Amino acid sequence: MTNFGTIKAYDSGNGNGTIAPEQGGEPLHFGKNDVQQRAVEPQQGQRYGYDTKQAGGGKVHATNLRHHDRSEALEQAEAGDRQAQQARQQQG
Repeated sequence: MTNFGTIKAYDSGNGNGTIAPEQGGEPLHFGKNDVQQRAVEPQQGQRYGYDTKQAGGGKVHATNLRHHDRSEALEQAEAGDRQAQQARQQQG
């Protein structure tokens, strides 16, 4: 399942950053190797989709980060709403 969050910080010097999950909770750490589009550095305030993994010490880290434009996310949400509405109509 893809999670979504907003970049809180990213240090291009050491390639480490943090992302704040939209569903709440503590910010998650990630490294530059966890970012899918490596040609573009994450910027504070950008929305990203990500997966999670457990790292050493049992801490959860963000991985497989993918930049998500708000309009793309809106399209995905609207598509999900349409599918749910169609399912309700078929049941009723």
